[in-house]
Amino acid sequence: MSEVGHLDTSGKTLKNWAPERPENWDAKIAWSTLIITTFSMILGFCVWFLVSALAPKLNEIGFDLTKAQLYWLASMPGLAACLFRILYTFMPQIIGTRKLVGLSSILFTVPMIGWFFAVQNPNTPYWWMLTLSFMCGIGGGAFSGYMPSTGMFFPKRIAGTALNLQAGVGNLGMSIIQIVGPILMGTSLFGITWIAPQMDGAGEPIWVYNPAIFFVPWALAAAVLAFCFLKDVPAHANIREQLVFLKNPDTWYMTLLYVMTFGLFSGLSAQFGLLINNNYGPTSAIKLAVAGATYAFLGPLIGSLVRVAWGPLCDRFTGGLWTWVSGVGMAVTLALSAWALMDPHTMGDFHVYLWSSLAMFFFAGIGNAGTFKQMPMIMPKSESGGAIGFTGAIAASGPFLVGVALTLMPASTFYIGAAIFCVICSIVCWVRYARPNAPLRG
Repeated sequence: MSEVGHLDTSGKTLKNWAPERPENWDAKIAWSTLIITTFSMILGFCVWFLVSALAPKLNEIGFDLTKAQLYWLASMPGLAACLFRILYTFMPQIIGTRKLVGLSSILFTVPMIGWFFAVQNPNTPYWWMLTLSFMCGIGGGAFSGYMPSTGMFFPKRIAGTALNLQAGVGNLGMSIIQIVGPILMGTSLFGITWIAPQMDGAGEPIWVYNPAIFFVPWALAAAVLAFCFLKDVPAHANIREQLVFLKNPDTWYMTLLYVMTFGLFSGLSAQFGLLINNNYGPTSAIKLAVAGATYAFLGPLIGSLVRVAWGPLCDRFTGGLWTWVSGVGMAVTLALSAWALMDPHTMGDFHVYLWSSLAMFFFAGIGNAGTFKQMPMIMPKSESGGAIGFTGAIAASGPFLVGVALTLMPASTFYIGAAIFCVICSIVCWVRYARPNAPLRG
Protein backbone atom coordinates (compact mmCIF):
# COMPACT_ATOMS: atom_id res chain seq x y z
CA MET A 1 0.00 0.00 0.00
CA SER A 2 1.35 3.41 -0.95
CA GLU A 3 2.16 5.87 1.77
CA VAL A 4 -0.45 8.46 2.70
CA GLY A 5 0.51 11.79 4.28
CA HIS A 6 -0.64 13.03 7.66
CA LEU A 7 -4.36 13.67 8.04
CA ASP A 8 -5.21 17.38 7.89
CA THR A 9 -8.70 18.36 9.07
CA SER A 10 -8.17 22.11 9.34
CA GLY A 11 -9.90 23.18 6.11
CA LYS A 12 -13.30 22.57 4.54
CA THR A 13 -11.79 19.72 2.51
CA LEU A 14 -10.10 16.88 4.39
CA LYS A 15 -6.56 16.14 3.24
CA ASN A 16 -5.08 12.63 3.19
CA TRP A 17 -8.37 11.13 4.33
CA ALA A 18 -8.18 7.29 4.21
CA PRO A 19 -10.78 5.52 6.42
CA GLU A 20 -9.11 2.10 6.05
CA ARG A 21 -5.98 3.47 7.76
CA PRO A 22 -6.67 4.28 11.46
CA GLU A 23 -4.07 7.05 11.48
CA ASN A 24 -5.79 8.73 8.52
CA TRP A 25 -9.34 8.51 9.85
CA ASP A 26 -11.12 10.70 12.39
CA ALA A 27 -14.09 8.98 14.01
CA LYS A 28 -15.47 12.26 15.41
CA ILE A 29 -15.69 13.79 11.93
CA ALA A 30 -17.25 10.63 10.51
CA TRP A 31 -19.97 10.35 13.14
CA SER A 32 -20.74 14.07 13.21
CA THR A 33 -21.16 13.94 9.44
CA LEU A 34 -23.56 11.05 9.83
CA ILE A 35 -25.58 12.91 12.50
CA ILE A 36 -25.99 16.14 10.52
CA THR A 37 -26.68 14.33 7.25
CA THR A 38 -29.21 12.06 8.93
CA PHE A 39 -30.99 15.05 10.46
CA SER A 40 -31.35 16.53 6.99
CA MET A 41 -32.44 13.16 5.60
CA ILE A 42 -35.24 12.89 8.17
CA LEU A 43 -36.58 16.22 6.93
CA GLY A 44 -36.15 15.09 3.34
CA PHE A 45 -38.28 12.01 3.95
CA CYS A 46 -40.87 14.20 5.69
CA VAL A 47 -41.07 16.23 2.48
CA TRP A 48 -41.16 13.08 0.33
CA PHE A 49 -44.18 11.72 2.22
CA LEU A 50 -45.87 15.05 2.88
CA VAL A 51 -48.50 14.36 0.20
CA SER A 52 -49.38 10.97 1.70
CA ALA A 53 -50.27 12.81 4.93
CA LEU A 54 -52.27 15.53 3.17
CA ALA A 55 -54.08 13.49 0.50
CA PRO A 56 -56.56 11.65 2.79
CA LYS A 57 -57.79 15.02 4.12
CA LEU A 58 -58.18 16.97 0.88
CA ASN A 59 -61.76 15.99 0.05
CA GLU A 60 -62.80 16.75 3.62
CA ILE A 61 -61.84 20.42 3.21
CA GLY A 62 -63.60 21.13 -0.06
CA PHE A 63 -61.52 19.49 -2.79
CA ASP A 64 -63.33 17.16 -5.19
CA LEU A 65 -60.80 14.53 -6.19
CA THR A 66 -61.45 10.96 -7.35
CA LYS A 67 -59.70 7.93 -5.82
CA ALA A 68 -57.49 7.72 -8.90
CA GLN A 69 -56.52 11.38 -8.62
CA LEU A 70 -55.59 10.92 -4.96
CA TYR A 71 -53.49 7.84 -5.80
CA TRP A 72 -51.71 9.88 -8.49
CA LEU A 73 -50.98 12.70 -6.05
CA ALA A 74 -49.45 10.27 -3.57
CA SER A 75 -47.48 8.50 -6.30
CA MET A 76 -45.84 11.48 -8.04
CA PRO A 77 -43.17 12.00 -5.32
CA GLY A 78 -42.02 8.45 -6.03
CA LEU A 79 -41.51 9.11 -9.73
CA ALA A 80 -39.67 12.33 -8.95
CA ALA A 81 -37.48 10.69 -6.29
CA CYS A 82 -36.43 8.03 -8.79
CA LEU A 83 -35.31 10.68 -11.27
CA PHE A 84 -33.70 12.88 -8.62
CA ARG A 85 -31.83 9.91 -7.16
CA ILE A 86 -30.23 9.12 -10.49
CA LEU A 87 -28.87 12.68 -10.50
CA TYR A 88 -27.93 12.60 -6.82
CA THR A 89 -25.95 9.37 -7.24
CA PHE A 90 -23.16 11.32 -8.94
CA MET A 91 -23.29 14.51 -6.86
CA PRO A 92 -21.10 13.63 -3.82
CA GLN A 93 -17.93 13.42 -5.92
CA ILE A 94 -18.86 16.50 -7.97
CA ILE A 95 -19.90 19.13 -5.38
CA GLY A 96 -18.88 17.48 -2.08
CA THR A 97 -20.77 16.61 1.09
CA ARG A 98 -21.02 20.14 2.51
CA LYS A 99 -22.78 21.74 -0.46
CA LEU A 100 -24.78 18.59 -1.16
CA VAL A 101 -26.45 18.56 2.25
CA GLY A 102 -26.68 22.33 2.65
CA LEU A 103 -28.27 23.09 -0.72
CA SER A 104 -30.58 20.08 -0.54
CA SER A 105 -31.90 21.19 2.85
CA ILE A 106 -32.78 24.57 1.37
CA LEU A 107 -34.51 22.94 -1.62
CA PHE A 108 -36.70 20.92 0.76
CA THR A 109 -38.50 24.13 1.72
CA VAL A 110 -39.77 24.84 -1.81
CA PRO A 111 -42.50 22.16 -2.04
CA MET A 112 -43.42 22.63 1.62
CA ILE A 113 -44.14 26.31 1.10
CA GLY A 114 -45.99 25.49 -2.11
CA TRP A 115 -48.31 23.00 -0.39
CA PHE A 116 -48.84 25.45 2.48
CA PHE A 117 -50.62 27.80 0.09
CA ALA A 118 -52.16 25.18 -2.22
CA VAL A 119 -54.27 23.39 0.39
CA GLN A 120 -55.80 26.66 1.55
CA ASN A 121 -57.70 27.00 -1.76
CA PRO A 122 -59.99 24.12 -2.89
CA ASN A 123 -59.88 25.65 -6.38
CA THR A 124 -56.14 25.02 -6.71
CA PRO A 125 -55.65 23.50 -10.19
CA TYR A 126 -54.98 19.79 -10.17
CA TRP A 127 -51.98 20.21 -12.49
CA TRP A 128 -50.35 22.51 -9.91
CA MET A 129 -50.99 19.97 -7.15
CA LEU A 130 -49.34 17.29 -9.30
CA THR A 131 -46.40 19.65 -9.83
CA LEU A 132 -46.04 20.22 -6.10
CA SER A 133 -46.24 16.46 -5.53
CA PHE A 134 -43.44 16.00 -8.04
CA MET A 135 -41.35 18.63 -6.25
CA CYS A 136 -41.69 16.64 -3.03
CA GLY A 137 -39.56 13.96 -4.68
CA ILE A 138 -36.46 16.07 -3.96
CA GLY A 139 -36.77 14.89 -0.36
CA GLY A 140 -36.52 11.24 -1.35
CA GLY A 141 -33.99 11.90 -4.09
CA ALA A 142 -31.39 13.25 -1.68
CA PHE A 143 -31.02 9.75 -0.23
CA SER A 144 -28.91 8.59 -3.18
CA GLY A 145 -26.45 11.40 -2.61
CA TYR A 146 -26.41 11.37 1.16
CA MET A 147 -25.75 7.64 1.52
CA PRO A 148 -22.69 7.34 -0.79
CA SER A 149 -21.40 10.60 0.67
CA THR A 150 -21.60 9.26 4.22
CA GLY A 151 -20.08 5.96 3.09
CA MET A 152 -16.88 7.79 2.12
CA PHE A 153 -16.38 8.77 5.77
CA PHE A 154 -16.33 5.24 7.25
CA PRO A 155 -14.04 2.21 6.97
CA LYS A 156 -15.53 -0.84 5.29
CA ARG A 157 -15.80 -2.82 8.55
CA ILE A 158 -18.46 -0.47 9.95
CA ALA A 159 -19.79 1.10 6.75
CA GLY A 160 -22.78 -1.26 6.69
CA THR A 161 -23.72 -0.40 10.28
CA ALA A 162 -23.31 3.34 9.69
CA LEU A 163 -25.34 3.27 6.47
CA ASN A 164 -28.16 1.24 8.02
CA LEU A 165 -28.22 3.60 10.99
CA GLN A 166 -28.50 6.59 8.68
CA ALA A 167 -31.03 4.98 6.36
CA GLY A 168 -33.17 3.63 9.19
CA VAL A 169 -33.27 6.85 11.20
CA GLY A 170 -33.67 8.90 8.03
CA ASN A 171 -36.59 6.72 6.95
CA LEU A 172 -38.34 7.69 10.17
CA GLY A 173 -39.23 10.91 8.38
CA MET A 174 -41.82 8.88 6.46
CA SER A 175 -43.48 8.00 9.73
CA ILE A 176 -42.89 11.31 11.51
CA ILE A 177 -44.86 13.29 8.93
CA GLN A 178 -47.76 10.84 9.22
CA ILE A 179 -47.67 10.88 13.03
CA VAL A 180 -47.40 14.61 13.55
CA GLY A 181 -49.47 15.51 10.49
CA PRO A 182 -52.87 14.78 12.09
CA ILE A 183 -51.70 16.40 15.35
CA LEU A 184 -50.60 19.58 13.58
CA MET A 185 -53.80 19.64 11.57
CA GLY A 186 -55.79 19.61 14.80
CA THR A 187 -54.43 22.86 16.20
CA SER A 188 -53.30 26.29 15.07
CA LEU A 189 -49.60 27.04 15.16
CA PHE A 190 -48.19 29.99 17.05
CA GLY A 191 -47.49 32.79 14.61
CA ILE A 192 -49.98 31.80 11.89
CA THR A 193 -53.21 32.00 13.86
CA TRP A 194 -54.24 34.83 11.55
CA ILE A 195 -55.01 32.22 8.88
CA ALA A 196 -58.58 30.99 9.29
CA PRO A 197 -58.99 27.27 9.92
CA GLN A 198 -60.70 25.04 7.39
CA MET A 199 -63.69 22.84 8.22
CA ASP A 200 -63.62 19.04 7.90
CA GLY A 201 -66.52 16.79 6.96
CA ALA A 202 -67.89 16.90 10.51
CA GLY A 203 -67.83 20.69 10.63
CA GLU A 204 -64.83 20.79 12.99
CA PRO A 205 -61.95 23.25 12.47
CA ILE A 206 -58.84 21.77 10.88
CA TRP A 207 -55.51 23.26 9.76
CA VAL A 208 -54.44 20.97 6.90
CA TYR A 209 -51.75 23.43 5.83
CA ASN A 210 -49.84 23.19 9.14
CA PRO A 211 -47.70 20.09 8.36
CA ALA A 212 -46.43 21.77 5.21
CA ILE A 213 -45.05 24.83 6.98
CA PHE A 214 -44.00 23.28 10.29
CA PHE A 215 -40.81 21.68 8.97
CA VAL A 216 -39.52 24.70 7.02
CA PRO A 217 -37.51 26.19 9.93
CA TRP A 218 -36.00 22.79 10.68
CA ALA A 219 -34.86 22.41 7.07
CA LEU A 220 -33.22 25.83 7.20
CA ALA A 221 -31.50 24.83 10.45
CA ALA A 222 -30.17 21.69 8.72
CA ALA A 223 -28.73 23.88 5.96
CA VAL A 224 -26.94 26.09 8.50
CA LEU A 225 -25.48 23.05 10.28
CA ALA A 226 -24.26 21.61 6.98
CA PHE A 227 -22.53 24.78 5.79
CA CYS A 228 -20.96 25.43 9.20
CA PHE A 229 -19.81 21.99 10.32
CA LEU A 230 -19.57 19.52 7.43
CA LYS A 231 -16.39 18.85 5.47
CA ASP A 232 -15.66 17.37 2.05
CA VAL A 233 -13.73 14.21 1.23
CA PRO A 234 -11.13 14.69 -1.53
CA ALA A 235 -12.83 12.26 -3.92
CA HIS A 236 -13.66 13.76 -7.29
CA ALA A 237 -14.78 12.03 -10.46
CA ASN A 238 -16.93 12.95 -13.42
CA ILE A 239 -20.11 11.07 -14.24
CA ARG A 240 -18.48 8.84 -16.84
CA GLU A 241 -15.78 7.70 -14.41
CA GLN A 242 -18.42 6.84 -11.82
CA LEU A 243 -20.50 4.65 -14.15
CA VAL A 244 -18.16 1.68 -13.75
CA PHE A 245 -20.54 0.11 -11.20
CA LEU A 246 -23.06 -0.53 -13.99
CA LYS A 247 -20.74 -3.20 -15.41
CA ASN A 248 -20.89 -5.19 -12.17
CA PRO A 249 -23.71 -7.80 -12.34
CA ASP A 250 -24.22 -7.53 -8.59
CA THR A 251 -25.41 -3.94 -9.10
CA TRP A 252 -28.37 -5.34 -11.02
CA TYR A 253 -29.05 -8.23 -8.65
CA MET A 254 -28.99 -5.91 -5.66
CA THR A 255 -31.24 -3.44 -7.47
CA LEU A 256 -33.80 -6.21 -7.90
CA LEU A 257 -33.59 -7.10 -4.21
CA TYR A 258 -33.81 -3.47 -3.07
CA VAL A 259 -36.87 -2.90 -5.23
CA MET A 260 -38.39 -5.84 -3.35
CA THR A 261 -37.56 -4.48 0.08
CA PHE A 262 -37.51 -0.69 -0.16
CA GLY A 263 -39.57 -0.29 -3.34
CA LEU A 264 -42.56 -2.14 -1.90
CA PHE A 265 -41.95 -0.69 1.56
CA SER A 266 -41.97 2.93 0.36
CA GLY A 267 -44.75 2.36 -2.16
CA LEU A 268 -47.15 0.76 0.28
CA SER A 269 -46.18 3.25 3.01
CA ALA A 270 -47.19 6.12 0.72
CA GLN A 271 -50.54 4.52 -0.14
CA PHE A 272 -51.33 2.79 3.18
CA GLY A 273 -53.75 5.44 4.45
CA LEU A 274 -55.58 5.64 1.12
CA LEU A 275 -55.73 1.84 0.84
CA ILE A 276 -57.44 1.63 4.22
CA ASN A 277 -59.86 4.46 3.39
CA ASN A 278 -60.74 3.12 -0.05
CA ASN A 279 -61.21 -0.52 0.97
CA TYR A 280 -62.47 -0.34 4.57
CA GLY A 281 -63.24 3.30 5.49
CA PRO A 282 -66.52 5.23 5.53
CA THR A 283 -66.22 5.99 1.79
CA SER A 284 -65.61 2.34 0.84
CA ALA A 285 -68.24 -0.18 -0.26
CA ILE A 286 -68.49 -1.71 3.23
CA LYS A 287 -68.33 1.66 5.09
CA LEU A 288 -66.47 0.62 8.24
CA ALA A 289 -65.60 3.22 10.85
CA VAL A 290 -61.85 3.16 10.25
CA ALA A 291 -59.66 6.06 9.17
CA GLY A 292 -56.46 5.55 7.19
CA ALA A 293 -54.75 8.48 8.92
CA THR A 294 -55.02 6.59 12.22
CA TYR A 295 -52.82 3.76 10.96
CA ALA A 296 -50.77 5.29 8.12
CA PHE A 297 -47.70 6.02 10.26
CA LEU A 298 -47.35 2.47 11.61
CA GLY A 299 -45.91 0.88 8.47
CA PRO A 300 -43.00 3.25 7.90
CA LEU A 301 -42.36 3.46 11.65
CA ILE A 302 -42.03 -0.32 12.01
CA GLY A 303 -39.92 -0.70 8.89
CA SER A 304 -37.56 2.13 9.82
CA LEU A 305 -36.98 0.98 13.40
CA VAL A 306 -36.41 -2.61 12.31
CA ARG A 307 -33.88 -1.41 9.75
CA VAL A 308 -31.85 0.22 12.51
CA ALA A 309 -32.21 -2.65 14.97
CA TRP A 310 -31.23 -5.36 12.47
CA GLY A 311 -27.84 -3.85 11.61
CA PRO A 312 -25.91 -5.82 14.27
CA LEU A 313 -27.68 -9.05 13.29
CA CYS A 314 -26.67 -8.47 9.68
CA ASP A 315 -23.08 -8.01 10.83
CA ARG A 316 -23.25 -11.35 12.64
CA PHE A 317 -25.21 -13.56 10.23
CA THR A 318 -24.55 -11.79 6.87
CA GLY A 319 -26.88 -9.42 5.07
CA GLY A 320 -27.68 -11.94 2.35
CA LEU A 321 -29.30 -14.35 4.79
CA TRP A 322 -31.56 -11.66 6.25
CA THR A 323 -32.50 -10.35 2.80
CA TRP A 324 -33.65 -13.86 1.94
CA VAL A 325 -35.64 -14.11 5.19
CA SER A 326 -37.19 -10.76 4.31
CA GLY A 327 -38.26 -11.93 0.86
CA VAL A 328 -39.92 -15.08 2.16
CA GLY A 329 -41.70 -13.17 4.94
CA MET A 330 -42.89 -10.46 2.57
CA ALA A 331 -44.24 -13.02 0.10
CA VAL A 332 -46.32 -14.73 2.79
CA THR A 333 -47.69 -11.55 4.37
CA LEU A 334 -48.49 -9.93 1.00
CA ALA A 335 -50.45 -13.04 0.01
CA LEU A 336 -52.39 -12.88 3.28
CA SER A 337 -53.13 -9.17 2.70
CA ALA A 338 -54.39 -10.03 -0.80
CA TRP A 339 -56.80 -12.57 0.69
CA ALA A 340 -58.17 -9.96 3.14
CA LEU A 341 -58.71 -7.49 0.27
CA MET A 342 -60.53 -9.86 -2.09
CA ASP A 343 -64.03 -9.52 -0.65
CA PRO A 344 -63.97 -7.58 2.63
CA HIS A 345 -67.16 -7.45 4.70
CA THR A 346 -66.32 -7.12 8.39
CA MET A 347 -63.89 -5.59 10.85
CA GLY A 348 -62.32 -9.04 11.01
CA ASP A 349 -61.24 -8.68 7.38
CA PHE A 350 -59.77 -5.27 8.16
CA HIS A 351 -57.83 -6.66 11.12
CA VAL A 352 -56.36 -9.42 8.95
CA TYR A 353 -55.29 -6.83 6.39
CA LEU A 354 -53.88 -4.48 9.04
CA TRP A 355 -51.80 -7.07 10.90
CA SER A 356 -50.54 -8.82 7.77
CA SER A 357 -49.53 -5.43 6.36
CA LEU A 358 -47.67 -4.49 9.53
CA ALA A 359 -45.89 -7.85 9.42
CA MET A 360 -44.94 -7.13 5.82
CA PHE A 361 -43.43 -3.78 6.86
CA PHE A 362 -41.49 -5.62 9.58
CA PHE A 363 -39.96 -8.05 7.06
CA ALA A 364 -39.28 -5.19 4.64
CA GLY A 365 -37.26 -3.46 7.36
CA ILE A 366 -35.16 -6.60 7.79
CA GLY A 367 -34.53 -6.68 4.05
CA ASN A 368 -33.57 -3.02 3.88
CA ALA A 369 -30.97 -3.64 6.57
CA GLY A 370 -29.75 -6.77 4.81
CA THR A 371 -29.25 -5.18 1.40
CA PHE A 372 -27.30 -2.23 2.79
CA LYS A 373 -25.03 -4.59 4.68
CA GLN A 374 -24.47 -6.58 1.48
CA MET A 375 -23.47 -3.80 -0.90
CA PRO A 376 -20.39 -2.45 0.93
CA MET A 377 -19.24 -6.03 1.53
CA ILE A 378 -19.69 -7.67 -1.89
CA MET A 379 -18.65 -4.73 -4.09
CA PRO A 380 -15.36 -2.85 -4.45
CA LYS A 381 -15.09 0.37 -2.46
CA SER A 382 -14.87 2.36 -5.69
CA GLU A 383 -18.18 0.92 -6.90
CA SER A 384 -20.27 0.50 -3.74
CA GLY A 385 -21.17 4.19 -3.42
CA GLY A 386 -22.46 4.41 -6.98
CA ALA A 387 -24.29 1.10 -6.63
CA ILE A 388 -25.97 2.25 -3.42
CA GLY A 389 -27.14 5.44 -5.10
CA PHE A 390 -28.32 3.65 -8.24
CA THR A 391 -30.23 0.88 -6.45
CA GLY A 392 -31.79 3.51 -4.21
CA ALA A 393 -32.83 5.51 -7.29
CA ILE A 394 -34.64 2.61 -8.92
CA ALA A 395 -36.28 1.51 -5.66
CA ALA A 396 -37.48 5.07 -5.02
CA SER A 397 -39.93 4.57 -7.88
CA GLY A 398 -41.91 2.33 -5.50
CA PRO A 399 -44.49 4.97 -4.49
CA PHE A 400 -45.06 5.85 -8.14
CA LEU A 401 -45.31 2.28 -9.44
CA VAL A 402 -47.53 1.16 -6.59
CA GLY A 403 -49.76 4.21 -7.02
CA VAL A 404 -50.12 3.66 -10.77
CA ALA A 405 -50.77 -0.06 -10.29
CA LEU A 406 -53.56 0.66 -7.81
CA THR A 407 -55.29 2.90 -10.38
CA LEU A 408 -55.18 0.10 -12.97
CA MET A 409 -56.20 -2.98 -10.97
CA PRO A 410 -57.94 -4.05 -7.76
CA ALA A 411 -55.74 -3.83 -4.68
CA SER A 412 -55.97 -7.60 -4.13
CA THR A 413 -54.59 -8.25 -7.63
CA PHE A 414 -51.65 -5.95 -7.00
CA TYR A 415 -50.84 -7.68 -3.71
CA ILE A 416 -50.85 -11.09 -5.41
CA GLY A 417 -48.44 -9.81 -8.06
CA ALA A 418 -46.20 -8.31 -5.38
CA ALA A 419 -46.13 -11.63 -3.50
CA ILE A 420 -45.05 -13.48 -6.67
CA PHE A 421 -42.33 -10.88 -7.26
CA CYS A 422 -41.01 -11.48 -3.72
CA VAL A 423 -40.86 -15.22 -4.36
CA ILE A 424 -38.73 -14.65 -7.48
CA CYS A 425 -36.41 -12.26 -5.61
CA SER A 426 -36.05 -14.71 -2.72
CA ILE A 427 -34.89 -17.42 -5.12
CA VAL A 428 -32.30 -15.07 -6.64
CA CYS A 429 -31.07 -14.06 -3.19
CA TRP A 430 -30.80 -17.64 -1.96
CA VAL A 431 -28.86 -18.86 -4.98
CA ARG A 432 -26.41 -15.96 -5.18
CA TYR A 433 -26.05 -14.59 -1.64
CA ALA A 434 -27.67 -16.64 1.12
CA ARG A 435 -27.07 -20.37 0.67
CA PRO A 436 -24.02 -21.92 2.40
CA ASN A 437 -21.96 -22.12 -0.81
CA ALA A 438 -23.29 -18.96 -2.41
CA PRO A 439 -20.82 -17.06 -4.64
CA LEU A 440 -21.05 -13.91 -2.49
CA ARG A 441 -22.21 -14.20 1.12
CA GLY A 442 -22.01 -10.50 2.03
